[in-house]
Amino acid sequence: MAGAEATQAGGFAGKFVIPASMVDEIIAHSREDLPNECCGLISGHGDTAARLFRARNEFASPLRYSVHPVDLLRITGEISDAGEELVAIYHSHTRSPAWPSQTDINLAVNWPDQVYLICSLENDDDPVVNAFRLGTGEVEQLELQVV
Repeated sequence: MAGAEATQAGGFAGKFVIPASMVDEIIAHSREDLPNECCGLISGHGDTAARLFRARNEFASPLRYSVHPVDLLRITGEISDAGEELVAIYHSHTRSPAWPSQTDINLAVNWPDQVYLICSLENDDDPVVNAFRLGTGEVEQLELQVV
């Protein structure tokens, strides 16, 4: 789960805390949805993940994703009912690094406060998961603190 180098001089822009089991689940979901990108949502509080929700990729595409609207409505309802917050959105890159594409950056304006997790299966034997803030239109890599 090594990350690509940070864009911030001197290190990462912040951190996101996530259980190891959740990272394993993101990797498993990424592999199961091949050849398409997977996607899902993560609830919690602040910079800490609590629960992962798999979602369907509305586009069923290897090149882009969108959380299916039915899943989005159901999951955000569950998160709200539990008194949690939507803290992260995850998706996979099937053949490219765990780094935001321009499309990822453009889509982030719709959800500017969330952390974006990207799982790369570019090297299936060594999947990489990285965390970012993208809401400003700039890429800010976060330290992914796996606990």
